[in-house]
Amino acid sequence: MTQKKVAVILSGCGVYDGAEIHESVITLLRLDQRGAQVQCFAPNIAQMHVVNHLSGEEMPETRNVLVESARIARGNVKDLREADAKDFDALIVPGGFGAAKNLSNFAVEGQGCSVHPDVLALAEAFAEAGKPVGLICISPALAAKIYGPGVVCTIGNDADTSAAIVKMGGTHEECDVHDIVEDTQRKLVSTPAYMLAQSISEAAGGINKLVDRVLELTHEND
Repeated sequence: MTQKKVAVILSGCGVYDGAEIHESVITLLRLDQRGAQVQCFAPNIAQMHVVNHLSGEEMPETRNVLVESARIARGNVKDLREADAKDFDALIVPGGFGAAKNLSNFAVEGQGCSVHPDVLALAEAFAEAGKPVGLICISPALAAKIYGPGVVCTIGNDADTSAAIVKMGGTHEECDVHDIVEDTQRKLVSTPAYMLAQSISEAAGGINKLVDRVLELTHEND
């Protein structure tokens, strides 16, 4: 069986202003356990803002999404502009508010949001090539922007977020924290993770299923 290459997009470091660390690490761990070759990417841009994760308050400083993502990737992360879908078999995007603040402006604009051009271009390239994509936690909120109307995804059962997905043209399926939702036509897999998870084990249940399914889908044409 050939080793599969998976691109992972990080959005900073920390749930409130970047990539959710547990979700990112669980994703990277599962991919490694399954023998995948992984490359992390992040946009080389300023974070929307910086949040003190102890107090939850905004801090008067600026941080760079790529530099912060390097904390999770142990330095092994590349500028998103270097990513080429042709080099990879699949794409996975962990959650955290960074997905809604740095990879897009969903946190501010909701259904009227736009996705960062480099993120959108890469995700669309995977979609157009029929390569599987995994979106975790809040990241599926971007699915309709990537795939267009009718795309099926989940963020769990949050009423406001699912309503925004529907208004953007997506189809939302409610989903338990331990499970995944798959759009078989588009090879898109999503799971709620910390949109619902009360513990790291709960988050891992769904994420492990998502990673396993995304990798299964890459083997369909072997």
